[in-house]
Amino acid sequence: MRTIRHSLSTLLMALCATFALAQTTTAPRLDVPYVPTPQPVVDAMLKLANVTEKDVLYDLGCGDGRIVITAAKQYGANATGFDINPERIAEANANAKEAKVTDKVRFVEGNLFEVDYRPASVVTLYLLPTINMKLRPMLLEQLKPGTRIVSHAFDMGDWEPDETMVIDGSTIYLWTVPEKKEKANDR
Repeated sequence: MRTIRHSLSTLLMALCATFALAQTTTAPRLDVPYVPTPQPVVDAMLKLANVTEKDVLYDLGCGDGRIVITAAKQYGANATGFDINPERIAEANANAKEAKVTDKVRFVEGNLFEVDYRPASVVTLYLLPTINMKLRPMLLEQLKPGTRIVSHAFDMGDWEPDETMVIDGSTIYLWTVPEKKEKANDR
């Protein structure tokens, strides 16, 4: 009987330890499911944004890093991908190493609502409309006039795109950040 109690006690402690570990290593809450952008769409997005080696590209919800890697490899841009999922960041870093572009790219695990967007001259995204709408005021506030924003599949509400294109059944939207309007007390 003592052996059974000891075994049950050991089992219970192991279960508690497993549960505690699971609580501390819980995956982040993802607002957007991971769906990779097809490469022809990636190519079209970067071409539509007129990416060059002078650009600093930020990819929001970068997934496996394909947009960032393509921007660096084909256009010479310095590019950063942001994703909340550590598995995607690890995959993106492995893909960048394989593509030999680790000197031009970096991947940051974090919340998109805590990013400083000011360095970017191009922003790419494939997020849901609700997330686009939450990001829109931040992007318009932080990004310099002339910065290009390209979205795969989802628009920015009533902000009319400068250009829309359909590639292999996927819609791509391009906006250019406008000049900031003067506030009445700035005059």
